[in-house]
Amino acid sequence: MSPITTRRHGDVLIVTSNNPPVNALGIAVREGLVKAIEEADGDDAVKAVVIRCDGNTFFAGADITEFGKPMQMPMLPQVVDRIEACTKPVVAAIHGTALGGGLEVALSCHYRVAVPDAKLGVPEVKLGLLPGAGGTQRLPRVAGVETALEMAATGNPIGAKRAAEIGLVDRIVEGDLEQHAVAFAEEVREIRPLPKASERDDKLAAARANPGLFDDFRKANARKMKGFDAPEANIKAIEAALSKPYAEGVQDERRLFMELMSGTQARAQQYFFFAERKASKIEGVGEDVRPRDIRKVGVIGAGTMGGGISMNFLSAGIPVTIVETAQDALDRGTALIRKNYEATAAKGRMTADQVEKAMGLLTPSLSLDDLADCDLVIEAVFENMEVKKEVFGKLDGIVKQGAILASNTSYLNVDEIAASTGRPQDVVGLHFFSPANVMKLLEVVRGAKTADDVLVTAMALAKRIRKVAVVAGVCYGFIGNRMLIPRQTQAMNLLLEGATPEQIDRVHVEFGMPMGPFQMADLAGVDIGWHRDPNRIENIRDKLCAMDRWGQKKGAGFYDYDDKRRPSPSPVVADVIEEFRAKAGVEKRDISDQEIIERTLYTMVNEGALILEGGFAQRASDIDVVWVYGYGWPVYRGGPMFWADTEGLPKIVEGLKRQQDRLGADFKLSDLLVKKAEAGEKLSR
Repeated sequence: MSPITTRRHGDVLIVTSNNPPVNALGIAVREGLVKAIEEADGDDAVKAVVIRCDGNTFFAGADITEFGKPMQMPMLPQVVDRIEACTKPVVAAIHGTALGGGLEVALSCHYRVAVPDAKLGVPEVKLGLLPGAGGTQRLPRVAGVETALEMAATGNPIGAKRAAEIGLVDRIVEGDLEQHAVAFAEEVREIRPLPKASERDDKLAAARANPGLFDDFRKANARKMKGFDAPEANIKAIEAALSKPYAEGVQDERRLFMELMSGTQARAQQYFFFAERKASKIEGVGEDVRPRDIRKVGVIGAGTMGGGISMNFLSAGIPVTIVETAQDALDRGTALIRKNYEATAAKGRMTADQVEKAMGLLTPSLSLDDLADCDLVIEAVFENMEVKKEVFGKLDGIVKQGAILASNTSYLNVDEIAASTGRPQDVVGLHFFSPANVMKLLEVVRGAKTADDVLVTAMALAKRIRKVAVVAGVCYGFIGNRMLIPRQTQAMNLLLEGATPEQIDRVHVEFGMPMGPFQMADLAGVDIGWHRDPNRIENIRDKLCAMDRWGQKKGAGFYDYDDKRRPSPSPVVADVIEEFRAKAGVEKRDISDQEIIERTLYTMVNEGALILEGGFAQRASDIDVVWVYGYGWPVYRGGPMFWADTEGLPKIVEGLKRQQDRLGADFKLSDLLVKKAEAGEKLSR
């Protein structure tokens, strides 16, 4: 049975798509739409057409199950051209989202009506592509060039109200959408000529009066678009809409689309799209396992991390009791939470009422006893095993049975922490990334005795607080930080051998990372994890910390900083490096950029393969999700494991073997990596 059906209301043909869950534009839908338009054109009794969708949304884009497969006819460009060529006025009735191909269908209709909460967008750029069914040509003609640039090059949707203001939507309707859409169709059924998006020029003419428009847009968005191919292709396609007739513009669009489609970035971004969705699936847990009910959360520690963790739950409408040991620390923590919310409100992302509602859900306390009735308690105390075990031992005697006890540890053994309680089945790691109220990643650490329903609860709760969760096993540093260790170790060794902090950081930034290892250390704090004994100086970092060079917060770290926190190479650090180089008896030499990549990035790939070998990650794609969302790995490279596959595993293994003598006695080449390289296989499959 076709997902597209037709019926008549008077002289209006109502075309309905029922292709759950999101009315994706698969082959059956495309065929059905063409057939429905031909039905309308062939029936003299039909005076107008309404295209609508059942379910929660208008067409929300392409059918993702068709990704990577040969396209079947009719392709979407043919479908939208056929809709626009209809001799009867066609009205799109939009609810939910009209995204990607869905918006291209709407643009090919002669008119568009929408409910107030509808969203419209072309997010293809987030998959490394551009809207390839005339979207880059019709959108600027209907919505204006500036809006088209903003939507296509960033992928962010706009609301129905704004869409109506700029002419992308002809009317906002409230109440029964179908009824209003039919009434609108009846109003316009006699209007000729039909308003075709491809034939409009008024908004293009306005843009031609501003010749600097495109360069201004590029400059304004240079930082966020850096390294990505798709945004520039979207811009070029829209430029073609201004400079060429529609028929030639769509040819440019198709050429640019195919160039992107055949490139590694599109493959990487599409891979990551699916990787993110796979991450929520838990291996070895039945689908019948139900999550526990979480109505109230406790957080121990009101510092930066504890406060950030609390904000996730408060923003989701979940009451939080936050506990500290001293009143001044508690006051500082709650004040910081309010300050963060008020800063968000100042940017227009929250209302004052929403700030007060969130703060009203927060209960500050100085007593662990106030956590007795919580359904989930998360500790965010000092990263020390004895401290954490003491906290969990106390919680075991306070918190109600059936509650989940979670540690925010970023390195420590969750099983050892769980053993300090009489209910290890209720213990799980919830490793939030700083700042916890901003970063999307959550590592859910599955202990040896963690109950299945606890794991299911953690993953479900992550969605509720808008996090992307990845299941990790118990090992030092779990997934993300474990892979960070060889990178940081090799970066420090490279300093002794002759590289500079600036060179190492430059290589990483040019690769696409937001910052290099030493920039990251200065931002986070060189002193994090330092033993705090200024007389115990065992390495370069100890020396810098003893010199009060703790990073940006002190105006000096691996770099010197001016009063605006702008970095410059530090002669002091150069002297410290030289001092330790002499002590170690290391001869300074020239270090190539390629060696830096092999020793800091190839070693990360190797560590990821070791994590897979040990069963500490469910799948390679989970590792990639961790690094993209937790550490800023460029999504256009897909994550470290996907990137290794695109580089070629034999090349990675060869580079590691070439550097093996310099990687230290503790370095272990992954058997899995070697086997897959020899077999011509990939890590990310």
